[in-house]
Amino acid sequence: MEAAQESPSLARLTELTRESSLRLKSLQTLIPGPLRGAIQAGPIEGAEWCLLVNSNAAAAKLRQMLPALEAHLRSQGHSVEKIRLKILQNTR
Repeated sequence: MEAAQESPSLARLTELTRESSLRLKSLQTLIPGPLRGAIQAGPIEGAEWCLLVNSNAAAAKLRQMLPALEAHLRSQGHSVEKIRLKILQNTR
């Protein structure tokens, strides 16, 4: 934490990570229970936010929900124009 305060770029990265986690937390009530474990908060790049998804099936379900999720985030004061989904590759 002390190192993050001394380095502006590290402090910014820490803040973006915290913001990404807060965004995902605010969506938990909108995401069906079985899908919640399949999603991780990803990077924020300007007005675009990335959600990391562990399978194609989970991503397909989430794609249908994106307009509602984006609208909910905006109503909560988050500046999100678009949510992008990235499917995590299995490393087996």
